[in-house]
Parts: sequence; structure tokens; C-alpha cells
Amino acid sequence: MEKIKMTTPLVEMDGDEMTRVIWQMIKDELICPFVDLKSEYYDLGLEYRNKTNDQVTVDSAEATKKYGVAVKCATITPNAARMTEYNLKEMWKSPNGTIRAILDGTVFRAPILVKGIEPYVKNWVKPITIARHAYGDVYKGSEMKIPGPGKVELVYTAQDGTETRELVHDFKGSGIVQGMHNLTASIESFARSCFNFAIDTKQDLWFATKDTISKKYDHTFKDIFQEIYDTEYKAKFEELGLEYFYTLIDDAVARVIRSNGGYIWACKNYDGDVMSDMLATAYGSLSMMTSVLVSPKGVYEYEAAHGTVQRHYYKHLNGEETSTNSIATIFAWTGAMRKRGELDNLPELSAFADKLEKACIDTVESGKMTKDLALITTLKDVTPLNTEDFIKAVRETLEASL
Repeated sequence: MEKIKMTTPLVEMDGDEMTRVIWQMIKDELICPFVDLKSEYYDLGLEYRNKTNDQVTVDSAEATKKYGVAVKCATITPNAARMTEYNLKEMWKSPNGTIRAILDGTVFRAPILVKGIEPYVKNWVKPITIARHAYGDVYKGSEMKIPGPGKVELVYTAQDGTETRELVHDFKGSGIVQGMHNLTASIESFARSCFNFAIDTKQDLWFATKDTISKKYDHTFKDIFQEIYDTEYKAKFEELGLEYFYTLIDDAVARVIRSNGGYIWACKNYDGDVMSDMLATAYGSLSMMTSVLVSPKGVYEYEAAHGTVQRHYYKHLNGEETSTNSIATIFAWTGAMRKRGELDNLPELSAFADKLEKACIDTVESGKMTKDLALITTLKDVTPLNTEDFIKAVRETLEASL
């Protein structure tokens, strides 16, 4: 068959360890035989980030702003052990954090549902998408250990030199303190990304904070969401029959557990961090979780929600067989190709992305899967496959559908 043509490149961000190995397999087996792939390539592997003083990460984010769609492989965020292992110049920041900051984006994570991989919450028959704000709060917090008695205050010094003070605590002994912040512009971008994504995917949107306790900080999030909804999105939501509502985070958790799924749950940064991992596990597997970073200006960066699968990579380097689940990484590619097809009016590219996703699901539902899924599936007589053989099995299913 003739390869599907592309008109605008994807920004391709290569990554680290086992996911980097899988990345090339996916391109060789599942994409390049069928699509005349156009991509602007950036190597976000740790060695090259170190070589370029992390400039390559900035360049890839700027290219994403230019072309509108990117696909990213999982990358290492170095710790002290990685400093030694890779002989790094410094402990480079998370590439995801750098890219989020440049794109001013919100992360949306949703499970990939497959028959035979049953959610631990039995009534979750539809996926729940977590929308995570990706700026500030505890992730940019300033911390201090308090050695003994004394007073801690928040102090705001205006440009004209005037001060506003708020007592944090009058310590009678030792303790700890943390100050955190957020930006009105970032919260506004978060809200618009959530409303746009809800319209794009035709899903209801929930938002939850702890405004009853945090009457200024969390309440500001609530107020900004409501104002933007009322002035910019309410008419469109009503036209599409979609619902937006705010509730306390306590109530949201209870509602989520009782629900059937099928909506977007917007969370502040820490809540989204924790709840996305909880949802991924409750739906069956972190390796079956998609992730897309969406900017309020309509820029999209797709990736898998999991890490670089370090343990499998060391086995791979030793020549041992691995059985690494590639589905979330495949879905990163399909998400990017589908969006590229939508933006460039290439329905055949979007249709190919749909067929590749269906091929992944059909392959698993036929009993062919990697070991992580074989351990938790309710299907009988399954065939556990190694990393490469699973990707080849998906190709066979895909070719049959084409």
C-alpha cells in the first residue's frame, strides 16, 4: 500500500533507557512502513541534554510552539545516583517540567481500557481523565527548618516599598515551615486548557480544591475557573450538553469512587500528581495510561504517563529478554498523529492512528500481551510475549485491518 503522506512535521522528542529502545521499534514496525513520517527530531536522552547544557529541551519546546504537535519519549530526571552514572555537569531539571513551563500547559492523563484488564473499582466502565495544573504550589515551595522559639511571617513588599504582613505561626519550640505560590496568569491558562479540552473531547468537567479551609489560595482557583466559565465557555458547554461544576476535593473523591467514569477531573498540582497515580493503578496498570500536555493556545505534546523502565533496560543491556509494555508509548504516537491529521485536514492520518490503537487493544484482547498484563488479566489461556514480539503481534493485527 502507498504510505500516508504528511504535510507538517511532528516534533519528535526521543528519550532514555528502555523506552528509547521501544521508541525505535515502534517507528520501525508500526509507523514508518505505513506513514511517510515527517518529524523534527530532538534527542532528549540524558547524555545529549548534558552535552547541550539542557538547551535541547528548550529547543524542542520552542519547536512544539511552532508546529503545534509533539510526541515525547519518557526521560530521566536525574538524582544523585544518575549524576555519577552519567557523569553529569549538574542535576538537570525534569524535561517535562521545563516543557510545561515553556508551553504554559496542563497535563491530561487517562487510562486505556482493555477487556480482561478490570478496574479495581468495578463501576468504572468509562475512563476518568485527570487534568493536572503544572505550575507552582509545593513544587516551587520555599522551606525552612525552625530551630526554636520565634515568629514566622509572610511578608509582601510592593514596588513602592510598602509592606503587608501575615503571621504564619508564633513558634514556642522547633518546627518546620513552607511558603508556596501560584500565578493568576497560570491559573487562567489552566482553566482555559481544561475548558477547551472538555469541548474537544465532549466530556463534562469537574474541578475541586479545598476552598473552605484555604479561603484565599484555593478560593482564588475556584473564582478564576468560575469567572472564565461564565464569560467565555458557558454558552458552548450548554450548546454541547456538557456540564461544568465545582466541588470540594473531599466530595470529589467520594463522587469519583461512586461514578461510572467518563469525565475530566481538574486538580491542582499536588492533587493531580497523586490522583493520576491512584487512578492509573485502580484502572489496572500505569503502563496503560496516556498523557497529553495541552496549552491554552492549542499546542499539544503527547507522551506515556510512565517512566523509562530502568530495570528492564539493564536487563536489555545484559542481553536478557524483556517483556516491556509499549502500549502507552504507541498511544503517544497515535495521539500525535491523530491531532496532526485533524489540524492539517488529513483524515487518512487520523484514521490510521485509530486503527493502530484498535490493533493494540485487539491484540491484548486476543490473549497476546506483555507479562505485566498477563499477571493481572482475567482472560484465560493468554500468551505472554517479549517486548519485540508484542510489537510485531500488533503489526500483524494492524496489517490485517488495513
